[in-house]
Amino acid sequence: MNTGGTQIPRRDPATVMRLKRLGSLHQCRLSFMRVLTRRMAGEGWEFSCPLFDIDENGVGRAVYTAKGPERVYSLVAFAHDLPAEKRSDRVIADAWDATFALFDGIPTEADINRLSQNVPLQEAGRISECELSLSRANRSVRLWTHVVDSLAAGLQPDPAQISAVGYLMRTTAVYGSGKFGAADREIIAARSEMQVPFQAEMLSVYLTRTFVRDLVQHMADAKGGEQAVSLDPIIARRLGIGNSTGLGMAPFIINHPVLFNNWMMVREEAIARVRSVRTALPEDIETFRNVLKRTTVSVDQWRSEHPVQLAKLGQLKSDLQKLSHYLDDADLGNDYPWNKLVEWSEVSLSEEGQEFVASLVLEPYGELVDQLTCCMADSNSDAFRIDGSMKVGDVRALLEDGFGWAFELDWTDPTNCARAWYVSEEKLEPRMGERFEEPITDYEQPLAPARDAAKAFAALKAWDATEPIARFLLNHPEHRHTIRRAQMSRAAPYGEIRDNTISATVMPIDMLRAKLSFFGATHFDPRSDRWVRICMYAGAPYPEDLSPETADLWIYPEIAG
Repeated sequence: MNTGGTQIPRRDPATVMRLKRLGSLHQCRLSFMRVLTRRMAGEGWEFSCPLFDIDENGVGRAVYTAKGPERVYSLVAFAHDLPAEKRSDRVIADAWDATFALFDGIPTEADINRLSQNVPLQEAGRISECELSLSRANRSVRLWTHVVDSLAAGLQPDPAQISAVGYLMRTTAVYGSGKFGAADREIIAARSEMQVPFQAEMLSVYLTRTFVRDLVQHMADAKGGEQAVSLDPIIARRLGIGNSTGLGMAPFIINHPVLFNNWMMVREEAIARVRSVRTALPEDIETFRNVLKRTTVSVDQWRSEHPVQLAKLGQLKSDLQKLSHYLDDADLGNDYPWNKLVEWSEVSLSEEGQEFVASLVLEPYGELVDQLTCCMADSNSDAFRIDGSMKVGDVRALLEDGFGWAFELDWTDPTNCARAWYVSEEKLEPRMGERFEEPITDYEQPLAPARDAAKAFAALKAWDATEPIARFLLNHPEHRHTIRRAQMSRAAPYGEIRDNTISATVMPIDMLRAKLSFFGATHFDPRSDRWVRICMYAGAPYPEDLSPETADLWIYPEIAG
């Protein structure tokens, strides 16, 4: 690998931060799940199950521990007998097939008893600073029943049914960072294994997947007795954990501009570094071509019924054919091959295909990009503080740079402000409603940065450019949040979405996919424009198989034969 010579710059935020492009992001080697499995394998984490007290009806409790070099974390799991009429993926549900907490350390019996009184209640209960996350999951009933019945009868489950669903349980929430009494982010942020965002939540899901596999086997053994067989490890590897994610996640990337900037900037820096590689080594080219073949299998297995996603899948499959033809003739060994590939994709492929290529070119270059993940957390505690001494003219320039496109919109046009974000009274979760059809304007949340920037910019026009912004804010405190965001943009150029988040045509699922892609999710399956199902850890090694050799490229299915 030769990285000398021309240094390709990061892509322009004005291009990258459009919602349609954010809604086309794919997982990559910077994704949080893969960061975790690489770390656990590289550090030789040890796993155990000190408690598995589940009866023949699938009811009881279990504990799974993960021991790193310095600390131990434990998933405390509770399995329930859930009546069919109580099973719901909606956030308003009050009962689930299984509930979980990630405990900081090894829980005592008293800890487990305390959690048993609270974790099954989820939002209605309370956990403590000893817990790092709270979650719940429901069975995919048909596949669960099929797998239990098959194994109990001495048969392996049907591979076609495994592929059609991809998971035995799906989570409907994994809460962390202080929610419902859990430990605040600051408590664990300095720990090396938790420095990358969402590592506690990703560990919880990883251990949940192991519990689900063991639970389905336990119930098959209980039903089939001596006739029952063990689930084929190859089939078990194909099973991930599903997830249903709705509007509660969408505002996250608006409310955390510095954090989201760090994710996007790291990804863009990684892409720029690989594009700057002058000469690709044969082994790097082989890795790229191998991963491309394997990911084609994953795309073929991707199922959805939503028209938007079906169109994207059609585009991606067409793009893969074009990419294959390009690679038939391309010389990837010399003269900045990855930059040429990315530039070709920008004129030849859809945004879905472009972002697919941008993620894929990172795969051969772990030594070049993996260390960037330490920059993905938000450690800039001063970013929230407004610099009152900044001149009005400088603030106007920041607003124009980040939101100039928004100043051209007619904000009195109902189509440009058709939606409003608010918080539901019952669940305290973000919701989006129709501004002119529902009485929600008085409850609107500040989740329309573009509109608010246009208002602030208009108000600033009458002010002398040399005045300090503090004087303006004394007269117009309603613009504080906008001025704060403008000043944040100095350190966070990728922190703002360059689209209207309250328009009649906004697609919240674009925001969901952007965040979930950084988790490492695959097979996005929107069920409306406001919620999506995904799969996590499908193909990943279970704890007993985790090693440096298996810890990374598991995201790409192996090719049969």
